[in-house]
Amino acid sequence: MSTKEEILKAFNYRRAIKVFEEGKKIPEEDFDFILETARLSPSSFGWEPWKFLVIQNMALRKKLMEPSWGAQRQLPTASHFVVMLARKGADMTAGSEYLDSKSRDVDGLPDDVAAEKIQFFKGFQQNEFDLTDDRKIFDWAGKQVYLAFANMMTAAAQIGIDSCPIEGFDRARVEAILADAGTLDTDHFGVAAMVAFGYRAEDSPFPRVRHAKENVFEWVN
Repeated sequence: MSTKEEILKAFNYRRAIKVFEEGKKIPEEDFDFILETARLSPSSFGWEPWKFLVIQNMALRKKLMEPSWGAQRQLPTASHFVVMLARKGADMTAGSEYLDSKSRDVDGLPDDVAAEKIQFFKGFQQNEFDLTDDRKIFDWAGKQVYLAFANMMTAAAQIGIDSCPIEGFDRARVEAILADAGTLDTDHFGVAAMVAFGYRAEDSPFPRVRHAKENVFEWVN
């Protein structure tokens, strides 16, 4: 099978799994691989405005069930459950300590180059993308999180591991539970999405359907 065929096979294999096979755990090596695809994912300006909480504490998962209507069956059965966090304006506004540290300490940019990049980003925020309040900045950071989100699920499918993307939750209540557990600093992060991983308990009885190509793609030559 060619590489292209293998990739498309993974895309066709992937489903949003509602119930996982309880007790069947993803090997550590395999889940480390999935996490690494998230870490290596692209983000706008390379800022990596994310953090991923791997919630394996079952008592905490139980607390998350009440405000997470879209994860009622996944939280108790998933091998691994990840809460995807996006950075807020405190970190993602030009001139923040986070962006300064990311430029200099992580990316290794010289001071003048780092300052030039941050100044350019400031113009982008204020003049081009209208990232002018905390909610707009959080939503923009959340879009970056979704790049890692998709890569994790695709990578999992390629090695035979199932997943389910989840947006069905009360964000404020979930954040309050995580903050109370000491796992979330709400000054810097908010919950963008959740994703469950494991092995499907049964195959879906429904056929996989998508729009026809002609309804999705338009070539402008």
